[in-house]
Amino acid sequence: MKGLLLEEAYEVVDAAGARDFDGLEDELGDLLFLVTFYSRVAEEEGRFTIEDVVERVHAKLIRRHPHVFGDVKAGNPSEALQSWMAVKEKERAAEGKRVKKSLLDGILPSLPSTLVAHELGTRAAEVGFEWAKVGDLLEKIEEEVHELRQELAAQPPSPTARVEEEVGDLLFAVANLSRFLHFDAESCLRRANQKFQRRFQAMEQEILKCGKQLKECSLEEMEAVWTNIKKQETP
Repeated sequence: MKGLLLEEAYEVVDAAGARDFDGLEDELGDLLFLVTFYSRVAEEEGRFTIEDVVERVHAKLIRRHPHVFGDVKAGNPSEALQSWMAVKEKERAAEGKRVKKSLLDGILPSLPSTLVAHELGTRAAEVGFEWAKVGDLLEKIEEEVHELRQELAAQPPSPTARVEEEVGDLLFAVANLSRFLHFDAESCLRRANQKFQRRFQAMEQEILKCGKQLKECSLEEMEAVWTNIKKQETP
């Protein structure tokens, strides 16, 4: 069931990203069904009800947003975030939970790695540990590419853990470039995946029209069709 819950949540994200409102209505219903289902199971076990879930999130929204529902003043988004974080830390202390020792504590490792990278960069930036300008980040990416090239040149034919580490450093830098530009890396990569799939499938169809299969084509033939498809998509 946990896997299904994650799948439904991603389908909501996909529909929202595509601005497919008919699909979004449907996917939100599927997600709501799972919320109701879990709540019903908990109710049968005497733990909580769906009404408790609604009341709890309602109370949390009011409690954690005193700049909206209370007397706290927030002049900008940064001040609003600081207010929200202060309330959350008080809640944790009141519940007897460990107050975070590090600014980076509490990030769920089960999140997609692009989201973790985004959150790490965001929290570091809150205390000024941030790139001064986008050009510096681009230089960092070029540096990571250079280091990867060096490792690949020095390694035997089968890449080792050092190469894997450099690939990870490159991905982390790119994820932070997305964050710095106020994009969500996960959404950027999702759209890139969709674009590749769309173009690849169009290439398949074009080659089929010529009476051939992809495996029968040379790389040069496929690249020629691919380039033509890209040109057709360009306004």
